[in-house]
This record gives sequence, C-alpha cells and structure tokens, in this order.
Amino acid sequence: MASIYTQAPHILVFDSGVGGLSVADAIIQQHPQVSVTYAFDNAAFPYGTQAESALIQRVDLVLHQLQALSQADIIVVACNSASTIALPHIRERFALPIVGVVPAIKPAAELSRTQTIGLLATPGTVNREYTEQLIKDFAADCCVISIGSNTLVNYAEQKLRQQQIAPQHLQPLLADFADQPDLDTVVLACTHFPLLKEELQAALPQVTYWVDSGEAIARRVGHWLAQLSANQVSKTTQPHYRSLCTALGGDVDALAPALAQRGFEPLG
Repeated sequence: MASIYTQAPHILVFDSGVGGLSVADAIIQQHPQVSVTYAFDNAAFPYGTQAESALIQRVDLVLHQLQALSQADIIVVACNSASTIALPHIRERFALPIVGVVPAIKPAAELSRTQTIGLLATPGTVNREYTEQLIKDFAADCCVISIGSNTLVNYAEQKLRQQQIAPQHLQPLLADFADQPDLDTVVLACTHFPLLKEELQAALPQVTYWVDSGEAIARRVGHWLAQLSANQVSKTTQPHYRSLCTALGGDVDALAPALAQRGFEPLG
C-alpha cells in the first residue's frame, strides 16, 4: 500500500511573469489536495526576448534558488519559451520531476473541423524549430496561420494588474486570423494568453475552439503525483498557496488582488 503523505504534496509553478497562473489554476482545479508555490522571474521578464544561452543560464540559476526556498516535490516550468529552450538542460540538473509546456498543436488539429488553425504565441515560439516540427508531426494536413505577439503578453500582465483591456485593442494584432473565414481553432501557445480568453473570444467570435496546455499539464502533474504516491494524502493535511517573485515594487504590488483571488499569500 502506498504511504500516506503527512503534508500536502508541493508543486512549484514557475514563469517569467503572470502567465503561469493559468497553469496553476488548472493544477489546483484538478488536484485540490496539493500545495502550490507560484514564482515568477519578473526581474528578467519577458523570457520570450532572451537569447537562448542567456535564458538557459537564467532559468537554471533561478530555479535552483526557488527550489531551495520551496522544497517542492514537482517543478512545473509554465513558460513556452523556457520549456522549448531550457527544459533538457534543467532536467539534467534536478533529481525531481520537471513538467514543461508544449504548444497544444496536436489536440487543436484533432478538434478542428475546417483544418484551419491559428497559432498564437510569442515571436520566439512561432519561429522556433521545435514548433515547426510539432506542426509537421501533428498538423501536416492543416493550414496553420501563426501570429507572434509580445504585446499580448503585456496586455495579460496589465489585465492582472486591474487594467481594462478592450477587445478592439486586440483586433489589429489578430488581423491575420480575422481574414481567415475557415479558422475555427486557435492554439494559445503562451501561458499568458488564456488570461485574455474573454477578450480574444470577443475579438474573434468565429473561433469555436480555444486550446491551451493547462489541462494537459495538470494531467501530467497527476501522473507524477501518482508515481510519488503523493495522491495518497492524509485527510488532515491542508494545502497552502504562496507566491514569490525576483523583484519587488509597485508594479508587483498591483498583482496582489489577482493573487489573493486565487488564495495565494502575499508576494515575497
């Protein structure tokens, strides 16, 4: 029989900004018994514009520091840029399970009825060979229209800081999608973008399916929880949620309501 955890298993969810909160939301929804530390490296935000060698070094350094603080059982790298560039290196540097993010091209190709798919990501993810290979492997029979936008990343950051983002602000950025009448599926290939789902739906009402990686990541976390016997948790344990960042300041303070709404303790 699997042993019973005397405290809630602990997941460290990591991103450069607030995008990983969309992943943390999915993990908490699927696994309410786990504790979550949400950590973001805002001192080096955004990761999507970083050189690959610099990003690998940065993620390695920050994750080791965060793991020393959190003592997590599983680390989730909730950033497409960090996952597609740094994940192989990071997995060699940690003994615990590391879960990364993969653009959800395969499930989008399975969902689409028109075989016309939009890929919405940062410019780095759009142009990366890894992404091109996913399209060749899983959506070769589809027409894939790609948009790379760092502006949408900033809009998601602003939204979680209580700023209103009007759908009409998004429309010029999404013009290549709006010009495709057969487009029925969009892949949200940046963890920031599910935070803008309402605004994206209003800007592109013809899209039927919006696909992100949150639920798939949560299922992968569930796999590792089972492997660690961490799904056998004492009924007396209480999960806790806390948040960490690499640079404090007024801009970070504005995130307090969004974090509190999710039950996260104040930033530190």
